[in-house]
Amino acid sequence: MKTQPITPGRLSFTPEGMPLAPDNGDIHHPATDALVQARHVFLAGNRLPERWAGRKRFVILETGFGLGSNFLAAWDAWRRDPRRCERLIFLSVEKHPLTREDLARAHATSTLPELATRLLAAWPLRTPNLHPLDFEDARVQLLLGFGDFALLLRQWVASVDAFLLDGFSPARNLQIRDSRALQRLGRLAAPGATAATWSAARAVREDLASAGFAVEAAGIGDKRNITVARYAPRHVAPPPPGGWHTHRGASEAIVIGAGLAGCAAAWAMSLQGWTCRVLDAQNEPACAASGNPAGLFHGSFHRDDGPHARVHRAAALLTQRVAGAWIEAGRIHGQLAGCLRLEGRLGDADACAALAAHQLDPGYVSWLDRDTASRISGLALPSGAWHYPGGGWLAPRRYANELLARSGAAFIGKARVARIARGGRAWQAFDAHDKVIAEAPVLVLANGVDAKRLLLGAGGGALNALSISRGQISSLAADTPTLPRPRLPVAGAGYVLPRVDDRLVFGATSHADDDDPELREADHRANLAQLALLAGGSASVWSALPWHGRIGWRTVTPDRLPLIGAATDLRAMRDARRADQPRFVPRLRDADGGLYLFTGLGSRGIAWAALGGQVLASWVSGSPCPLEADLRDSLDPARLDLRHPDNQPAGY
Repeated sequence: MKTQPITPGRLSFTPEGMPLAPDNGDIHHPATDALVQARHVFLAGNRLPERWAGRKRFVILETGFGLGSNFLAAWDAWRRDPRRCERLIFLSVEKHPLTREDLARAHATSTLPELATRLLAAWPLRTPNLHPLDFEDARVQLLLGFGDFALLLRQWVASVDAFLLDGFSPARNLQIRDSRALQRLGRLAAPGATAATWSAARAVREDLASAGFAVEAAGIGDKRNITVARYAPRHVAPPPPGGWHTHRGASEAIVIGAGLAGCAAAWAMSLQGWTCRVLDAQNEPACAASGNPAGLFHGSFHRDDGPHARVHRAAALLTQRVAGAWIEAGRIHGQLAGCLRLEGRLGDADACAALAAHQLDPGYVSWLDRDTASRISGLALPSGAWHYPGGGWLAPRRYANELLARSGAAFIGKARVARIARGGRAWQAFDAHDKVIAEAPVLVLANGVDAKRLLLGAGGGALNALSISRGQISSLAADTPTLPRPRLPVAGAGYVLPRVDDRLVFGATSHADDDDPELREADHRANLAQLALLAGGSASVWSALPWHGRIGWRTVTPDRLPLIGAATDLRAMRDARRADQPRFVPRLRDADGGLYLFTGLGSRGIAWAALGGQVLASWVSGSPCPLEADLRDSLDPARLDLRHPDNQPAGY
């Protein structure tokens, strides 16, 4: 999907104090209170809260977030309802989101001040993304998309129980009408889904009918009619193998691997009500690549804002939200004071022009010339740099352990898994003596490159192209007078971090398919040379200092994006009549359970953990995906199987 710049909405007030969108002359709510409208039209029109009673999950999709009144009304109704669903997930779209300051002005007299304040505190940066926001210990989840409704509607991966067609008037929202966007709602509708809107326009009813809804109108409030509808299609096509899916069995999973990926998988699945057991060959979590003393994270900016830039931005923003709160609370060790990414190929004018074309929120990324970047970093930098204010560094092992602790998952150490297999309705993990270590309906391989061995034995694919890259980091005593003293992380050809436990940590080397476990002096000297290029100084002077090092192996894919999703069924794929896109590729899963992957995080394990875990959880639980469909496809393991000539389906 081609992204468009997100321009903020403007807010003014009528003489009577009503919030007004001056660009289209639309009043955000009628004379009656906005919450009254939300309760009587959108909630009552969808028979809420009655319909969510006793449900594990209930999903609402709203077409225009505006001031957030419908979300606040739904959240308030959920809190008040003793029979509420376990989890309320609210999806919404806003093309011109208000600034936090304007949103605060609009809610200055809110009748739900506590909820409005919490929404304001969580309000995301103005970037073209889906922004997952959690409230009530993640029992209320808001997935807020900034962008064009008609474009984003095609990109949602979700099963929706109720539609709130707000911000909606064919007279004022011609792009919705012209694009026939309402006709696409049926693709997202769950069985028995309902819809409600304040519009009684004939065109709206016709489009809903075309989408498979049975439409009826009823008088309410000070409007003559509203439109309410129920999803009742004549035919429902089965979902494709790689599409939205849910398991009918127990919400239990085995996760193999207790690094950042495995711990994040358990954490994210727990947010959707799943319980996990996490197995690892080591006796403690995060002892392998996730065991480095510290690592940096930041987003990415490309001129074309293509899939890599978009998905890395989403990952960095969620890491900032999740890990930042834990750093502030003292739960994990780190610093979110910003991160610099050197860019020597662009001059100041070109870099600023590229940024201006996308109008990204400066809270996400900005350009700093060489002098400014050097001043704020405390280093003599060789070039200007991209500045990511929400980036920083943290201790990955502590991060992994915090994710695992919050998941409530049982950790089983010293559990070397020799093979996996499907036994009846459960996936099983066996030890070297062919004894079952654990079994559950769902099994997740999050054990780096070792997932290749287990997956191939189970008949899955996608991992032939997975490889390892050996990385060695270095550290020196930070109080050495000749060493640089960075104030924030700087990355370029290598990286350097601020003081970590009285050490200056920097690196790292990268050697493909290298399994040497011994520290190498040559690699340390390479790290020193990179440090000298980043920060100035003399590598030859520093080479005489006593040093420490650590080796880790990154698991990488050819396109440098992770593998997250259901494993491919290679045998079924070769016999398939059509498997030319990821969503049509047969998978090793069914209604009883399945086999999933979360690996290939490369050098961005810290940044990928939270978002990757949530994407994995959406695959497993059937909850709405926190990424657009095209970005989900860019992480889907099936993408690599589709590129392999031996895996082409019959007839190709």
